[in-house]
Amino acid sequence: MSDELALNDGKFDPAAPAETAKPAPADKWRARAHAVWKEIAGIFWLILAVLGFHSFIAKPFYIPSESMLPGLEVGDQLVVAKYAYGWSFISPTLPNPVAMWHDLVQHKPQESWGVQLPFIHGRLFGRLPERGDVVIVTPPGRNTDYIKRVIGLPGDRIEVRNGVVFINNVPVKRGPLHYVDLPDYGGVALTGQEYGTTCDIPGGLQGPETRHFCRLPLVRETLPNGRSFETVDLSSATPGSDPNYYEGDNYRPITVPADHVFLMGDNRERSADSRIALDQGGLGGPVPWEYIGGRAEFITFSKNGKATWNPLTWWGGLRGGRAGTSLHPARDK
Repeated sequence: MSDELALNDGKFDPAAPAETAKPAPADKWRARAHAVWKEIAGIFWLILAVLGFHSFIAKPFYIPSESMLPGLEVGDQLVVAKYAYGWSFISPTLPNPVAMWHDLVQHKPQESWGVQLPFIHGRLFGRLPERGDVVIVTPPGRNTDYIKRVIGLPGDRIEVRNGVVFINNVPVKRGPLHYVDLPDYGGVALTGQEYGTTCDIPGGLQGPETRHFCRLPLVRETLPNGRSFETVDLSSATPGSDPNYYEGDNYRPITVPADHVFLMGDNRERSADSRIALDQGGLGGPVPWEYIGGRAEFITFSKNGKATWNPLTWWGGLRGGRAGTSLHPARDK
C-alpha cells in the first residue's frame, strides 16, 4: 500500500506513452551532411560509370563536315565502338574543366573539352582495323577527332594517280560515274550555307535555283578484300573546271610502316586525310595505330539543321531514314 502511494505521488503512470527524446542540433547536422554526401557519392559513381563506358565501350560521334559524303552527312550522329581494336593512350575520356570554362563562360572556342594522355606505345588487346573500316582518329599533335576510312594496311604500297587509288601497284576497282541528289545538304538550303564547298564548284553539280539539294557525282570503289563503298569524285565529273583542284588527287608512292594505317575520306577532293600534311590540317601520311580511337558502327539519328530552340521544330529537324544505318561497308560476293 505504501509503495503504491509512493508511485502515485511520483505521478508514475504505466499506461502513459513515453516521451521521445529530441535530437540534438549536432545530430541533425550530421544526418543532413550524411544525406548530402550520399547524393554526391551517387553522382560521382554515375559520372565514373558514364566516363568508363565512354572510354572503353562506345561513345557518340557527331559529323561536322562533308569529308565522308555520301555515306555520312553533316548532322549525322553515330556510335563508335571503342573496344574494336583494343585500347590505347587515346581511348580514355578525361574531361577538362578549364577548357569547358573557357568555351562556355569566356566564349573562347577550344579544340576539345578533354585531356589527352601522353603518347604510350602499343595497344592493350590490340588488333589492326580491317581494310574498309570507318574509324575515328586523332591526328598526331592535335586533340580532336577526325573520321576516315582505312585504305592501306602495314606493308601496303599506296599511290594516288589522277584521283585513282593504287594498292600494291594495282588500281582499286571503280564502277561507272553516276549521280545522286542529296536533299537538305548541310542542313539548310545551300544558298549561303557554310558547308557548300562540294556543291560550289562549277559544272552543274548544284541543284536548281532553290538549291535545296546537292547533286553528287559518285564512283563506287571496291577494295582488294571485296569491301565496297561510294566515293564522291568531283574531278571526274568536271575535268579541268575545278579552280580548287585538289592536290591529294596525286600522291607519291609510299609504303605503310608496321603498326600504321593509311586513311582517306570518301569525299576525296574535300578531305584532309593521310594525303595531306599535318600543318595543312591533314593526317601527315600513314597514322600510327595508337591514334585510332575506335570503329564507326551505325547512325543513331541525323539532324538536318532546321531545328531551333522551339521544341515544335525538333521533329522537323530530323532526317528520315538515317537511324540504324550500318557503317560497315558492303562485301562483294
